[in-house]
Amino acid sequence: MKDSFLISFWQFGDLLQFMRVYSEQGSLVLLLNTTTPEHFFLIFLSQEYFTEQLRVEGVTHLPRTVTSDVQSAERYNVYTEGGVLFVTSRILVVDFLTDRIPAHLISGILVDRAPKIIESCQEAFTLLLFRQKNKTGFIKAFTDKATAFSSGFCQVERVMRNLFVKKLYLWPRYDELIPWQTFHLTHCILLIKYLTIRHCLDPLWHQLGAKTKALVQDLKVLRVLLLYLTQYDCVTFFDLLESLRSSQKNFGSNSGWLFLDSSTSMFVNARSRVFRVPESKKKLKVGAEAEKQKPTSRELVLEKSPKWEALTEVLEEIERENKSSQHEPGRVLICASDDRTCAQLQQRIKHGSDWLLNRLYTRTIGKRDSAAVAALELDLDKRGKGRVKKVSKGKEPAQKKNTKTTKTKSRPSLTLTQMVGKQETGEAAVMGSSGDEDELMEEHEGEEEQLKLDLSSDDYYGVLKEPLTVIHPLKGCTDPHSLTRVLHEVEPSFVVLYDAELSFVRQLEIYKANRPGKTLRVYFLIYGGSTEEQKYLTALSKEKKAFEHLIREKATMVIPEEREGREDTNLDLARNLEPANATTNTRKAGGQEQSREPSRVIVDMREFRSELPSLLHRRGLDIDLVTLEVGDYILTPDTCVERKSVSDLIGSLQSGRLYTQCLSMTRYYRKAVLLIEFDPPKPFSLMAWSDFRHEISSNDVSSKLTLLTLHFPCLRILWCPSPHATAELFLELKQGQPEPDASAAQAVTAESDLVAESTDLYNPGPYDFLLKMPGVNMKNYRALIKNADSLADLAKLSQNKLAEILGNANNAKLLYEFLHNVADVPASVQKTKQT
Repeated sequence: MKDSFLISFWQFGDLLQFMRVYSEQGSLVLLLNTTTPEHFFLIFLSQEYFTEQLRVEGVTHLPRTVTSDVQSAERYNVYTEGGVLFVTSRILVVDFLTDRIPAHLISGILVDRAPKIIESCQEAFTLLLFRQKNKTGFIKAFTDKATAFSSGFCQVERVMRNLFVKKLYLWPRYDELIPWQTFHLTHCILLIKYLTIRHCLDPLWHQLGAKTKALVQDLKVLRVLLLYLTQYDCVTFFDLLESLRSSQKNFGSNSGWLFLDSSTSMFVNARSRVFRVPESKKKLKVGAEAEKQKPTSRELVLEKSPKWEALTEVLEEIERENKSSQHEPGRVLICASDDRTCAQLQQRIKHGSDWLLNRLYTRTIGKRDSAAVAALELDLDKRGKGRVKKVSKGKEPAQKKNTKTTKTKSRPSLTLTQMVGKQETGEAAVMGSSGDEDELMEEHEGEEEQLKLDLSSDDYYGVLKEPLTVIHPLKGCTDPHSLTRVLHEVEPSFVVLYDAELSFVRQLEIYKANRPGKTLRVYFLIYGGSTEEQKYLTALSKEKKAFEHLIREKATMVIPEEREGREDTNLDLARNLEPANATTNTRKAGGQEQSREPSRVIVDMREFRSELPSLLHRRGLDIDLVTLEVGDYILTPDTCVERKSVSDLIGSLQSGRLYTQCLSMTRYYRKAVLLIEFDPPKPFSLMAWSDFRHEISSNDVSSKLTLLTLHFPCLRILWCPSPHATAELFLELKQGQPEPDASAAQAVTAESDLVAESTDLYNPGPYDFLLKMPGVNMKNYRALIKNADSLADLAKLSQNKLAEILGNANNAKLLYEFLHNVADVPASVQKTKQT
């Protein structure tokens, strides 16, 4: 078990097996990369799930989580107790650099999501520090995404190099041919294809014109339309189209695709799926008579989704099989793409298609039309053309009894017993929703029979009984193990994939393999010949090609023996091939060798959320970790750097925090630096050229940066396209400069006495005020300070004396008039002051 290796394709059970082995006091194993920094709370969900599984299996020394709540002095004791620990890479980096973790006691590290380990990430930095301090521990990495290795040059080899592993295990899983039944939409509606080009255009986004950006935005809208067409009902799709058309009129935006013939056909066909207007009532009168004419009545069509009908057939088949079976009725799990679909399916099973579609129509299109009729009545009444009676739209057609629903009427009532939370999907939230999901999810009093089933998630759960049926979303859950939890807690015998998701199919394969002899039937519901079918088949094809690519690459891969880093011959462990803390002969002067002192940089603890510290360490700089009140990086005793990403820069400018930070830096350091660091895939520009304005606006980032430089003339602003460029720039700035002192940097606070020359000799308030006076600049302010001890003394100087001091008559005149001339105040303002 001491070997280091990479496994692809894995499942949660594989990781659980390793955790079971190392959950003992005699070993210390760290679990890394189980969650992202911005979703740290997921680590608790992962720990909760794994801990519960191990507790059921009788493991006594259960995994624990090390967070920032655990004091730094206490963390050493937690490490020495052994077992499996969930630890973030940020905490591990800090503890490795400060020797707060007993590196020699670590048995090994388990790494999840291996393709995410790139050279500059925190996890790679953690593994580098671990291997530098521990030559015997193992590193085992896992991934379930073989396609992540299919792009890039030697991607899998580079990941293995960053992981310090030399063995690659591949567990390909290819599907057998699955017979499935496909379903088609009854109306021929335009299917729109979407090209994912925004990612390719990101680096050039600021150089694109308005027309190109509008086309990309249109592609995004068309993509959402395609999703709504196949995913939701006819009413929701038509309501989205109507909202798009009204937004075009209200906001004056011009989308060219709305005027195409295919677009008109799409609107007509989408409307015909919802309602139709009788031919005898389509002719309208013209002129003033048209305003008095009542709106034509509509005949509701409300086309049912073919998938709904297919789902009914599947549930009836399952019911017949359960009745004829000699065993206990098998449970059913229905999986749909998102929570909105799950909500509709739950109501569709409870009340039928007609009830659901009528309810959707009444609360969307019907409500909007009622508001339009009321507005017409009010308008005609105000213009004196007679009061128009409220138009009756006619009664909605009586709810038709679905024959398939009638067939199952003898079944016990399907009753909702548990609903947890609600989370709108991303694209649905972008385009807006009908707003009736809350209504659809209301529970009817007196119909529920509480069922004791411990299901944990923050999304919809529609739990039905006889047979037990659980409706669960495939996406949108913050709990990464929500589907796995449901599989193990519900133990379904039948799974209906309302929306096919390849990753969940793989989970079903593992679930079936772990239960030999138990029946598991899976139903796929897919529109034939649609993008939905093509998307699933493409995912299968990509996975197969990815494994074939990995198999070929593994056969030709050349891996050095020192890849694992257990020997010092591994050059990946060296920092620029020359450790910074090593005393090295750099040059000879007068026949005597001179040694170079260790080069270091002082870094604020909070900066370890970024990848820059790891890049600095790789380039040979020693990292001193302290909590800095002023600045993020101290390069030299008089050079302080405040690093800002673009989003952080905009937020700091809006809140005014950046002004305070620059004020502190310029007050306490001679060389204050504002570093603006961009994301490499993003454009190296704050805004497009077309967005620049001739006038100054308080909302523009460029205007605020201009004001910042005017307030702080000594502030240096550095622009870096990536963290790699920043690391190189730091090395250049440190060349030939003295090394900073960590204790001195940490002592610099708002009440500190360690200040720069200006505030060491002069009071900060009058000093800042003097620099803002007319005629005073960075070249002449020192001459004024030498000839005047205070602002009062400055006011006593004559204009000629000021000209002599400043060396410029114009600057002297500006300053003298500012100090002595009375401002012209309007008479109205003076009168107001007197009163």
